[in-house]
Amino acid sequence: MTEVVFQRIDSQCFIVHDKVSAESLPPMFIAKISSARNPQFHKKVFAFFKFCFDHWASDRELMNEAGQFDVFRKHLTVLAGYYDSFHGIKGDVRIEAKSLSYASMNPEDFKNCYTALINAAVRHIFVGCGDDVEQKLMSFF
Repeated sequence: MTEVVFQRIDSQCFIVHDKVSAESLPPMFIAKISSARNPQFHKKVFAFFKFCFDHWASDRELMNEAGQFDVFRKHLTVLAGYYDSFHGIKGDVRIEAKSLSYASMNPEDFKNCYTALINAAVRHIFVGCGDDVEQKLMSFF
């Protein structure tokens, strides 16, 4: 993420400054600029999560499906290797899934994560699935 310093000249005009020259001028605006990820790809990843969850949950009776989906998504992300581990005072270790938000991953990392999610789902969720499920799974590649 890149920081840009700019000064307002009038209601529609701004001048961009480097940080050194900005220090000697009156108060400025600072904007953080980052490149956007392809929203369609992000949508595809969440459609994949939903497909995996529906397959996994088909033979389970869940009391809170919305909450369970969020837990499932995080567990699959951990199984894909995208997690942080935290060590507690008592020596315990807590594992938390990494965020897949736009701000937390660049597009290349997100693409690699998607591939890892597919591999984790094939290894842990779709073992021994039928041909119809396998065909639908292939549509996510």
